[in-house]
Amino acid sequence: MKDKIDVGIIGLGSRGLVRKTIAENNPALNLVAVSDAHRPNIPRSETFRYYEDYRNLLDSGVDAVFVAPQNKYRPRVVIDALDRGIHVFCEVPPGRNVKDMQNIIAAEKKAGGPVVVFGFTLRFHGAVLKAKEIIDSGTYGKILWMNGVHGKSGGNDFESIWRSNREWAGGGILLDQGIHMADLFLFFAGKFREVKSFVTTSFWNIPVEDNACALLRTAENQVAMLHASSTHWKNRYALEICLENGCITLKGDLTTAGDYGPRETLIVSPRHTGEEGRTSGFFEESITCFDTAAPWQREVDVFIDCIQDGTKVNQGSSGNALKAMKLVDRIYRRDTVWWNRWKSSGG
Repeated sequence: MKDKIDVGIIGLGSRGLVRKTIAENNPALNLVAVSDAHRPNIPRSETFRYYEDYRNLLDSGVDAVFVAPQNKYRPRVVIDALDRGIHVFCEVPPGRNVKDMQNIIAAEKKAGGPVVVFGFTLRFHGAVLKAKEIIDSGTYGKILWMNGVHGKSGGNDFESIWRSNREWAGGGILLDQGIHMADLFLFFAGKFREVKSFVTTSFWNIPVEDNACALLRTAENQVAMLHASSTHWKNRYALEICLENGCITLKGDLTTAGDYGPRETLIVSPRHTGEEGRTSGFFEESITCFDTAAPWQREVDVFIDCIQDGTKVNQGSSGNALKAMKLVDRIYRRDTVWWNRWKSSGG
């Protein structure tokens, strides 16, 4: 076995650049090539090659690729890599619709051997991992409900970026960021039997949604409320999980840019059963802070382990990606006004 995995990066937007930094600093990886047809002025380097056509990168002998172009191109790039037996780490969403993900899974099955991982980074956050540990322990009983908010502030150029372009993105804020919260709901509660939703373009002059609100319910009567929005006017990520004997609150998303706050917090608030605790207004809660942006590295380490050890992908698998894409699709479709308008305009 080679000492290092030769990797390439396809797509050097914000996420691709994060992967580039990780690849350059991970001792198990050797960054040998990059490709981005939309950024021909990328500074050249003596340590890696540049290809305008990503297919030339795939044919250059790389062992693995990070796939981070616009949503429109991700399925084709992933499938082309798998057809060549190359391991794939793909950003989320994996495409523009459920069919894109189904095509990827078909290619994965045909290829047989390559590892395929999708970047559901929130699963690797310290606060999420700790919350999962607490919930699985049963200390506070079963989940009763969850409330998740994920949104961005927009900006002066928001209407012109590719994520607001229907052809390139395939959807708006629900697909872009709401999919990560939907995946967390699936991570904590499993599948949902019922979905109700309102999907709107409330403010921005864009052809995709800028707000999506959904109510989800499991067969066990657990309810999850999701709000994905690009009209928060401040980047925001927060998740409340209420259990039979307490509540867990997660706040803050440690991105490399720091635009969701300087740290993550996990707040555990036990349910008080005594009369004094209910009436005094005084209660105790524990707060755990996480101030290192390690999730991006953690998920890449899992990708590396799966390649080197042949272990099964348990987090960020194709199955996880398909379930998340299907849930997002159900949210879109349950707002029949939105869905009919979307389909009649070429969606």
